[in-house]
Amino acid sequence: MVHISKPRGVAGSTNSSAEVLLVHDVEHLGKRGEIVKVKPGYARNYLLPHGVATVASDENKRMVELHKEKLKAIESSRIREFVKIADAVNKYSATIEANATTDNALYGSVGPKDISDALKAAGHKIEPEHVRMEGPIRELGMYTVKLKLHEKVQTDVKVWVVPSAAGV
Repeated sequence: MVHISKPRGVAGSTNSSAEVLLVHDVEHLGKRGEIVKVKPGYARNYLLPHGVATVASDENKRMVELHKEKLKAIESSRIREFVKIADAVNKYSATIEANATTDNALYGSVGPKDISDALKAAGHKIEPEHVRMEGPIRELGMYTVKLKLHEKVQTDVKVWVVPSAAGV
């Protein structure tokens, strides 16, 4: 009678995994600050020596959690500040003077920087990248322009484009 034993596995490979804390973003693995499970060889031979990850010790896990809590607090205070700005801007209407022809066409155009400058002059902290427009304004009139201050905070502002007093 022949006795056949079950294979014990290939030398050097295990079915276990190692937990590591990512120090940098790793494509197809995770973002910085995440704790991921990887094969021990991948951790030992690549992630740890290259400084991409560190051992996910209890102390490191606790530090990551504290850091995440601080980031959440900072983010929530930023959102509260943006909500205050959005409420103030929503009640305000900006007036921009521009040179125009007799048939109300502007010689130039009004873009995000012009709107941002008008709002800053009124004391509102609005940057050009917050202004969302489909294209520049090219005629006199009243426009409703969308502002995106944060992923969770959006508002509208009324913009009046009027003829310049010195222009016509």
